[in-house]
Amino acid sequence: MAKTEMIRARVEPELKREVEEVLGELGMSATEAITLFYTQVAMQRGLPFDVRLPNTETVEALQQAQAGTDLVEYLALEDLKAKA
Repeated sequence: MAKTEMIRARVEPELKREVEEVLGELGMSATEAITLFYTQVAMQRGLPFDVRLPNTETVEALQQAQAGTDLVEYLALEDLKAKA
């Protein structure tokens, strides 16, 4: 089927650059990624991933990670497992 429709969307330049870099590493263009997304929405009759608001604990953890605070580094997976 020939592609005959155009989609226009505005996104932040940094987000666009970052996503196009990832897509390039995957060997995909933005057009291919959007087509894939639309195909999955049609097939699943909804978004192809869960969309939920994070709980308070998750929001706090994300903020700490972005700020680089209260991070713990483990040298081995076994050390992490022992801590849990």
